[in-house]
Amino acid sequence: MGHGHHHHGHEGDTLPPAFDPAVPDEALTPGQLSRRSMLRRAGLLGAGLSAAGVLAGANPAAAAPTPPATAPTAAAAPPHRASGFLWLAGDHHIHTQYSNDGKYRVTDQVRQGARHGLDWMVITDHGNETHARIGVEKVNPDIREARAIHRDTLVFQGLEWNIPAAEHGTVFVHPGRNEVAVLKEFETSYDGGVRKATASTPANEALAIAGLHFLAEQVQRRKVKDVLMLANHPSREGVDSPHEIRAWRDAEPAIAVGMEGAPGHQAAGIEQKTGMGRARGLYDGSPGAHSFPGFPLEAYRTWGGFDWMTATVGGLWDSLLAEGKPWWITANSDSHNVYTDTAVRGGPASDYAANGKHTDPVYGGSVDLTEGDYWPGQYSRTHVGAEGFSYAAVMDGIRAGRVWVDHGQLISGLDVRVFDGRRWATLGGALHTARGREVTLTVDIALAGAPNWAGFVPRLARVDVIQGDVTGAVADQDTFTAPTAKVVRSYDTGGRTGTVRLTYSLGPVDRPLYLRLRGSDGNRSAAGLMGASVDPAGPAVDVVGDADPWRDLWFYSNPVWVLPS
Repeated sequence: MGHGHHHHGHEGDTLPPAFDPAVPDEALTPGQLSRRSMLRRAGLLGAGLSAAGVLAGANPAAAAPTPPATAPTAAAAPPHRASGFLWLAGDHHIHTQYSNDGKYRVTDQVRQGARHGLDWMVITDHGNETHARIGVEKVNPDIREARAIHRDTLVFQGLEWNIPAAEHGTVFVHPGRNEVAVLKEFETSYDGGVRKATASTPANEALAIAGLHFLAEQVQRRKVKDVLMLANHPSREGVDSPHEIRAWRDAEPAIAVGMEGAPGHQAAGIEQKTGMGRARGLYDGSPGAHSFPGFPLEAYRTWGGFDWMTATVGGLWDSLLAEGKPWWITANSDSHNVYTDTAVRGGPASDYAANGKHTDPVYGGSVDLTEGDYWPGQYSRTHVGAEGFSYAAVMDGIRAGRVWVDHGQLISGLDVRVFDGRRWATLGGALHTARGREVTLTVDIALAGAPNWAGFVPRLARVDVIQGDVTGAVADQDTFTAPTAKVVRSYDTGGRTGTVRLTYSLGPVDRPLYLRLRGSDGNRSAAGLMGASVDPAGPAVDVVGDADPWRDLWFYSNPVWVLPS
């Protein structure tokens, strides 16, 4: 099971001033001091869990220098920086005035993301003929200006790819002198909208694979240092078939690395008297002409705000993990037009087709309750375990699967280890151990310690451990079930504060398997689609037109494998 892992030198690895305890408060700018205060309120600075999340142990499957009685955890003093991960919160799906349906300036989105605690962001304006012709170039100076102003925030340039024959995907590159040229050539040559290649045909599916190969070639030729692709809102229209997802991943496993486990547009489910009155994620459609015919109707709805592919225990995501395929999940804002904002596009001259952008937003005089988006970081967060504070480190962390996601700041930090008494592995990694050796899962969770944007302190009620066997390659590339995956242990965490430690004994491990985690505020649960014996209390299907996202909060982690031999 190879991860196709790139590794680059980490430029700018020093901690941002807000995170660095060696920098006194009085030396910080007002913005940096605000960030530090937020981290302190959340319990993320000082003793215990530290920096922008968890400074947690060494590389996956690294030997523990002094094996403790139990798996090493972040509840102990943070290890030396060289052997630790800096957990950085971010969002890889953000739109601006350079999208035909967007509104905000780049600086607006970056400022709001930083205000809401994000450390990295990707600007992903829609791929289309206008964007390919002028937008991808015109947005770049705004991105570079945002990088200069917000030095504590990593700002990537990307685009939202109309994947030929499929849905949308984030494509983003490491900053550099060729970032615009590579994205422009890619969009012009391989975007399904630009190339009129949206229909689900074998030729268009092949064009998508050719696009991924093109991106890989740009890295190989050193035109750009790195590229990543993640599939966006994969179940929304039912057009991302299982065989396409497998084909993307298998074609370029170092570039096509995952999907949105939870889509953006989470405010869209708020009932109409105070909101948009649609569905969380705008998942209120039904099968169309190009939808994969095998998907059930339940696939077109979110479950606790998460995509059906991720939320179903024993479903499509588990079927990929059961093959031993690294395929990671994220959670993002897909921010276009923000719920309760007062801004409108400025003036009548907002001619996107002619200018490649809309005019700057201005005050509109009223609060808009008809939109379904949040600011980056306001509701959804993707936490990446990075080896330093740099663009390369974030991309490496995503590729390695050191990622967990949450809604509504349900938790503040997560440290996950599988440990066999000598060696351990964390999220995205694999513990290679002797057959029959006892293995223990240890989870340390920093519970929420401060109010979220909605003004309350979230309370974690339950944590589930999900386990599945690694059974190898499937004969049918459209497989989307994993019969061995199930919830093997649930923990009641209600009424707890501070840091909670959970342990689960796997016993003597005699077969390859994986583990992943899920947690909830306990407000809405139901038996999973595969039955109560598989998932007794999973997320309930979200009701179209009546699904307040703040009353149904979840977190999910990416998997860790245990591979005995």
